[in-house]
Amino acid sequence: MSVLAAIPSPTQGVWELGPLPIRAYALCIIAGIVAAVVITERRWVARGGAKGDVLDIAVWAVPFGIVGGRIYHVISSPRPYFGEGGDPLRAFAIWEGGLGIWGAITLGGVGAWIACRRRGIPLPAFADALAPGLLVAQAIGRLGNWFNNELYGRATDLPWALTIYEWTGTRAVVGPDGQPLVLGTFHPTFLYELLWNLAAALVVIWADRRFRLSHGRAFALYVALYCAGRLWIELLRTDPAETIAGIRLNVYTSVVVGLLAVAYLVWQRGRPREVITRGRDAGDTGRVAATAAEAASAVAPGAPEPRDGEDAAEDGRRRHTDS
Repeated sequence: MSVLAAIPSPTQGVWELGPLPIRAYALCIIAGIVAAVVITERRWVARGGAKGDVLDIAVWAVPFGIVGGRIYHVISSPRPYFGEGGDPLRAFAIWEGGLGIWGAITLGGVGAWIACRRRGIPLPAFADALAPGLLVAQAIGRLGNWFNNELYGRATDLPWALTIYEWTGTRAVVGPDGQPLVLGTFHPTFLYELLWNLAAALVVIWADRRFRLSHGRAFALYVALYCAGRLWIELLRTDPAETIAGIRLNVYTSVVVGLLAVAYLVWQRGRPREVITRGRDAGDTGRVAATAAEAASAVAPGAPEPRDGEDAAEDGRRRHTDS
């Protein structure tokens, strides 16, 4: 198969704007964060949260998540930094790419917990609102790996194979003929994960509406679905990583974290959705109490489900207006 029949990769990942380097990887991460904030804001307000909560929490969660993602990346792929010929100072060069999702979620969750605690918001309820947006953010972030010609899989000649160039860290190496030097064609694992994440986001949204997921169950479903996809995608990747018994560390992480997420889903099944009272008027106290009782009765046999399946509080407000 000729190179022209494969998916092309960008030949440049950094553009110089005077003394300021514009990095595609950073732009993709920023775009993902913006998308997650917008999606989560809509879902959070629909659940009864106050406008502006999401941005306030993001101010804490995003920096924590970036630091956590970098720490996990360095731990799981230490050779470029601490191996033979490695440069330990490059461990701080986040702009070059390399963020581990497990570390980002763990430390980002710490930042979100601090912000939620300061604002009196239950973290599990906020995590449920966040889950689909986080998947979309991860999908957009994978485009940064595409620009960097990194995190591809095994060699393949499939019609959707990805062309990878010999890379300097910022752009493709150019040969004597002025053309970028091609290393070969490989599985586009960045694309596999991007599509999987978008599909998982749709599944989480559907399940959240259909089953009125609460108390962190939508987030647990996100974790379980992501781990299932990451498991098979990780088995295709060939980039350097720490291994245990010949198996990549992220494979073990996907299995353990995915099983824990499924266990949490089972453990929390049947619980009614929380009633978020932030952003309501002081005179809504009675209606909030009525809505809470209504949500609790929704799990009883034969009880009708709320019409919208998204915001039980809205029905309570309509009845109050009609009276």
